[in-house]
Amino acid sequence: MSSEEKKITLTTEDGEAVDFYVLEETRISNMNYLLVTDAADEDEDGECYILKDLSKQEDSEALYEFVEDDNEIDYLFKIFSELLDGADVGIEK
Repeated sequence: MSSEEKKITLTTEDGEAVDFYVLEETRISNMNYLLVTDAADEDEDGECYILKDLSKQEDSEALYEFVEDDNEIDYLFKIFSELLDGADVGIEK
């Protein structure tokens, strides 16, 4: 994992901590989105997820929600694919 990569830890409703590695982030219509993976190593295949940052500026902790709407996922996937074009990251839908 390169030093530029960010790791975030989410806590599930059951209190379990889950690590995700940020591949890319973007801001659309005043909303931050993260493309994350559960693979710690770039040579490892992992699942990709798109997270929406629901936290407010005054919040001390970030609040992320998984994007589950198919139309929103398709739209965001195209944007992230373009942002990662040329990067050493392969993502498949």
